[in-house]
Amino acid sequence: MLWAAPHESARMSTVRRQINIDASPRTIWKSLTAPEELARWLGTEARVDPRAGGRFCLKVAGQEEVGMLHEFRPTGRLEVLWDKHSPGPWKGSRVLFQVARDGNESVVHIQHINPAFEDAAHRAPIDQFWKDTLLKLRESLESA
Repeated sequence: MLWAAPHESARMSTVRRQINIDASPRTIWKSLTAPEELARWLGTEARVDPRAGGRFCLKVAGQEEVGMLHEFRPTGRLEVLWDKHSPGPWKGSRVLFQVARDGNESVVHIQHINPAFEDAAHRAPIDQFWKDTLLKLRESLESA
């Protein structure tokens, strides 16, 4: 899968991570959209209305994040637009998950986009969060 090179400020305002997981895209999709699965690897509580335009609520590090599923393409692409009035630190940002088959594994690619990430002090903890969280996702799926 090829990614178009964004212009420089878009690159700086986007945290990108990807990970290969020994699981099918369908299994990964369930982990991205089922509340009980999300709570295992991404937050402590989740509520999801699994459809384009549906609500997506997640408690992460004690903060509730509230958003809307902007794009919902089962087993392939999920985009969450976080409410600009959400009380958590992700407010006003977008998170895009893409899942694709990669040989015997699947690759999960994430982009977390927020203009505040142009500041390295805001970008670094989010980058570390996604690095740790994607490892947690892989561990939860590969140990099941």
